[in-house]
Parts: sequence; C-alpha cells; structure tokens
Amino acid sequence: MTQAETPLVTEEPPGTENGTTTEAATAGVGTDADPGTETEAGAEGAGPPGDDGPARRGVPWLPSWRTALGSSLIAFALSSGAFAIGYMSVDMPEPNHAAVAQSNLFLYADGTPLARDGEIDRESVGIERIPEPVRLAVLAAEDRNFYTDSAVNPAAMLRAGWNTATGKGTQSGSTITQQYVKNYYLDQGQTISRKLKEFFIAVKLDREVTKDDILEGYLNTSYFGRNAYGVQAAAKAYYDKDATELNVSEGAYLAALLNAPHALDVTLNPQNRDLALARWNYVLDGMEKMHWLTEGQRAALKFPQPQPAKPREGLSGQRGYLVEAVKHYLTANRILDEKTLAAGGFRITTTIQPGKQQAFVEAVQDKLMSRLSDDNQADRYVRAGGVSIDVKTGEVVALYGGRDYTQQFVNNATRRDYQVGSTFKPFVFAAAVQHNARNRSGQVITPRTMYDGTSKREVVDKKGKPVGYAPENQDDENYGKLSVASATDKSVNSVYAQMAQDVDPRKVRQTAIRLGLPPDTPEMEPHPAIALGSATASVLDMAQAYATLANHGKQPAFSMVEKLSKNGHDYQLPPVRATQAVSRVAADATTAILESVVDNGSGEEAQEAGRPAAGKTGTGEHNRSAWFAGYTPELATVVALMGQDSETGEQKSLHGALGEDRISGGEVPAQIWAQYTATALEGAEEQDFDLRAGAKGRLPEPPPPPAPYRPAPQPPGRVPRAVAPLPPAGFANGERVVPRA
Repeated sequence: MTQAETPLVTEEPPGTENGTTTEAATAGVGTDADPGTETEAGAEGAGPPGDDGPARRGVPWLPSWRTALGSSLIAFALSSGAFAIGYMSVDMPEPNHAAVAQSNLFLYADGTPLARDGEIDRESVGIERIPEPVRLAVLAAEDRNFYTDSAVNPAAMLRAGWNTATGKGTQSGSTITQQYVKNYYLDQGQTISRKLKEFFIAVKLDREVTKDDILEGYLNTSYFGRNAYGVQAAAKAYYDKDATELNVSEGAYLAALLNAPHALDVTLNPQNRDLALARWNYVLDGMEKMHWLTEGQRAALKFPQPQPAKPREGLSGQRGYLVEAVKHYLTANRILDEKTLAAGGFRITTTIQPGKQQAFVEAVQDKLMSRLSDDNQADRYVRAGGVSIDVKTGEVVALYGGRDYTQQFVNNATRRDYQVGSTFKPFVFAAAVQHNARNRSGQVITPRTMYDGTSKREVVDKKGKPVGYAPENQDDENYGKLSVASATDKSVNSVYAQMAQDVDPRKVRQTAIRLGLPPDTPEMEPHPAIALGSATASVLDMAQAYATLANHGKQPAFSMVEKLSKNGHDYQLPPVRATQAVSRVAADATTAILESVVDNGSGEEAQEAGRPAAGKTGTGEHNRSAWFAGYTPELATVVALMGQDSETGEQKSLHGALGEDRISGGEVPAQIWAQYTATALEGAEEQDFDLRAGAKGRLPEPPPPPAPYRPAPQPPGRVPRAVAPLPPAGFANGERVVPRA
C-alpha cells in the first residue's frame, strides 16, 4: 500500500492514553507504600513521607512517574544510538537498478528452452521534460505529501510489516523516496536487512539531494509494464509519444499502472477494465482533492485508451502466451512480485510438456485454422483457446492462447470475458448431490429424477411461486417430461434452471468455487440463470474445475512452474497439496452423467479420442462462444472458440463461421479435443473411470437389455424360413462384448 492509500493515524491529545487522561488513569495508584500497611481509601496523609497518596498503595507493580520517565529516557537514548549506528554503518551503494537487468529463461518441463523474456526498454529524461500534470498524477497515486513529508514513514512501514507477518497480504509502506531507493540501489526482496538498508539510505538521500532529484530518479526507474522502465519508455509503449507530449488523462493512467502494471493494462487484460478505470479515477480524484485540478477540469477528462501492446518477435507463436501465463501464475501466487520478475535473471522450468503442447497446436490447426477463409467475414472473428491439465498432479501440460502472440496478444486461455454456456451445468448437478438436494416433490435429485423440459417454463420456488425467470431451450424446443440424465445429454436449459433453484443458486455458486472457479468470476451471480453459464470464467479456470471432477472431487494443486531459481538459488514454490473440494459421491455421479453426454448426447464427437471420456458442450449467448470441456481419467482439457473483432475488440457472433449457420461446442471444439487427447495419450495404457458413487441411485441406470429374439408366428401350413442361430449371450460377431461401467 502506498503512503497515499494508508489511513490517517489519529494522534491522542497530550497526556492521554487510549482515550483516558494520564492523570485520571494514574490517580490513586502507586508503588511506594510499605508492604502490609493498610490505610483507609482516601485518607490523606496516612502514608509515610514521600508517599504519593494512600490510594496508590497496594498496587506495587505499576511504576512511579520517576521510573516511567527514566525508562523512557533510556529507551530514547538506546533507539537514538541504534539509529545513529545504523545511519553511519550503511553506505550509499552503487546503483543496482534495471540497467543491469537480465533476461528470464523459460524452459519446458523436460528442460528444453521455451523462450527468453526481459528485453528492457528505457530512456531517462530530465524532470523539466516531464509535464507538471504528469508528475502530480504520480504523486496523487503514490505519495501525495511527498514535498512536505520526510523520506520515510515508520508508521506505514510497521503497519505493512505487521500485515505481511499476520498473513493479511504483502503491501508497501514506502514513500516515493523509499521506492526510488529500492528501484535504483537495492533489489526487490522483502528481507528485514533489505528493509533496514532502504530506511537508512532513504534518510541519507533525502538530506543529500533535492526532492526534485528524487522524483526525477523515481520517474525514470519505475516499472510501468510492457518491459518499459521510466515514464519516457512508458509514454512510447502506451501512447507512442514522448513524455513531453503526455496530457493529464494519459499521465493519470500511467500513474495508475504503477500499482499493478500487467493487471491494469486494459489491452492485455480487457476483463480488468473496470479495475483500471477505478484506479485511474482514484488518481484524478486525488489530484482534485489536493487542488491540482479544478472540479471542472476533472469532470472534462475521459479515459485515454492506450494503443495495443507490441509483442516482441522472440515470443511469436504460442511462446508469448505461455510466458505471460507463467508470469501471471508467479505473481498471482505471490511467489515473485511483478517488478522483481521484470528485473530478470530467473530460470523458470514450466510444467508445459512439449509433446502435448505440439499436439494441441496441431489439433487446432487441423480442425479449425485450416478451414478458415479470409474471404468469409465471420471467419476473421474466430479465436481459439485451450488448456490441458494432468488430473492427478494439477500441472498444466499444454496451453493454446491464440493464432500467434505477435498478431493476437490477448491470451484466449486466460481471459475472463466470454460466457461458458452449458459447460457450467455439471456444477449444478454436482451441487445437487453434494447437498443432497430435493426437487419440489421432495425427491432426492438423481440422474433419474424427472423434470419438465418445456421451453420458456417459469422457474418456481419451493412454494410454487414464479421467481421471474423463464429460460428458452435451444431452438425453443419442448422436451416434455425427461430425466436429469437425458436433460444433460440434450443440454435442456429449462430443466437445469429449475434444478439450480431447487438446489439453491447460492450453493451452486459455492460448489463452482470449490471446484476451481475464482470467487470474483464475472457474472456468476446466485440466480437460476447461473445454471445456463452466464459466468465468464476463463478456459484455464474451467479446466481446473473439470480436473477436480475427474479426480473424484479432490482438487489437485494447480501449477505451471516446476522449478524457479536465480544465480543458483532455488525459490520456494507453493506446496503441492490436494484438497477434497466436493465429495467423491458428487464428483463420480457427475462424471457418470457426463460419460453419457459423450456416449449418447451432444458430445459424441469426443468419441474420436478412442478413450473413455466424460464431457459437456456449451454455447454462449448469441453464439459468441462455443465450448467443449471434458476429461479422461488422465487429462482434463477445455477448448473454446470465441468471436471478436480484432480492430474494435468487440465480441462477435460465430454465426456463419466455417460456413455453418451456428458453431456449437459439440462440433469443432469437441473435434479439437478428440484429436488432441488421442495424440497426447498415444502409447499410454487405456484407463477407465473408477466410479464408486457410494449412494444408491446416484449413477444413471444402464439401458435395458434387448428383448430375446422370438421368431414371428407362421400361418398354419407354412414352412418357416431358415433363421441364423443367435450368438451366445454377451457375444457379437463372434467376439465377447464387455459392457463399460
């Protein structure tokens, strides 16, 4: 937390402690009374000479004012001495800023090189070339009292240290001077020794140079994202202009980026636009509060959309997507902060397996990219994203982010702005089993529970009262009465919306979060519409949730990094610890009905993988996205197609793409899934799902056996024609048939 964000500390009036005056707090208590002497409370002059009053006697553990004063003086002397020793012992070091930054080396899981990252963009400028509104915007964001306050803020440092130590999250207690010292002279570590050096160097620096010098250094060494160090490089990277040409709005956005450069880059993370706007407004509101902007000037400002990022050629193809995803994993899990990672020098071994990664790229190329035509406008909107996770370990083994990082820099595997559609429905059923939910008739919800599949049927509460939601089935088709298993095969909206209401939408949301979706997933409100996939989770989020279902409800510890080191020193990674997100009963029952989707329903294309598989198709509103989320006992893989205009960033419908009226999850996404899965598991022994639901009625009933053959009765006098003998039961075409569980 920056100084500008830290709450004000209210000081007590002199002579008070915790709201009580010192005089009132100490009246009538003392330590100098003779032991064993009893006097009447309030009696005057009853004590021995020098006694401070009879009411003080009997509480010998409280110090007298002389003792307290002496202790305070001693403490002051000791602290002053310690400060003096520290001040004199810490010398001003040589600059150790980003000018000596190294590249980060990213490796595949087998140790082969994946990519290098860390080309530094820097150009220092004098403070006179930085417009005053831009300087003031940075002060409004980071340290509003920079010119009047001291170089350090001990109270903020202690508060930040306490919050870090007590698990409330890491935060900054630093002034701009301290941040500059850290950027220019020290590293980004969080050790106590580094913090002490920062403290004393900041004090020294504040006495040796002017505030303008410090601010100039800070503006030239701060990291703004896009590998840009300093405001001049940032101006070029975001607005393709010199710092001298920046206006107030642009300066405020660059100042906002200092808080979280990558996350607040609205072109790289369009889903975070609201967060970026909030931070931008915070900066401008601060400028108005400090009277650096008038109310009229503030009201006239509009958000300055930055230009798209320009990825480096060295990150072409899938490399850039993989690097960005891994960097986000490291910072989101607080393994490294963004500035430390940007300074470089790290050797990062990822969990990405080159064979599976190549298999994913080839599957997308064969089933999608090779079929797109530049002559078809709808084809130009098509984007693809995919993630594959090892069910047992939680490691991301392959990730497809888009056509090419240098052409489409938004990672389609990690973005959170497209609806997941009916791939959310399994979470509703899992919640029903997890919470032993019942329908309106009081029956426990199982795959055989019957529901009304009429399109646009009103969802009702337990008392039969409409809740104001009547979803339409795809193509407005009416199904009449059908089982939950059949409704899953056919992806019937009216059934699942009512089921979500029967379970309780809040429990559905809670189950989705436990399976792996982030709590802040957009549009995941506790409403019956949650069942239809209004949430905009990422492909990576959905892959984690489906991996949890595949792993019998046990959530593996999601990971993208196997090893992290720098200069021979290994960094601590999060512990690999699986947690039981939902019961095995809930997970296995859900797997059973998702097997039926592949065997008998909308996911039949996934059978081409040649493996036992479970999965679910999904389509976003207006066909702006199409999904297939599925798994084998070994891999959980999610594939999504998305429609987006490259020029405007606007989401577009997939209608007409590939010459089809509509793109569904059961078509191209399922085909990509099947080809990838078949190749990724080639040579591995086939495994079947080990389903032990543990509760009667949780697994779908197998289809009834065919009726025994009986020749048709013949009219009297006719000789029956010859009929080939039936094979023994359990055999077909001379081979034994082994039914799958």
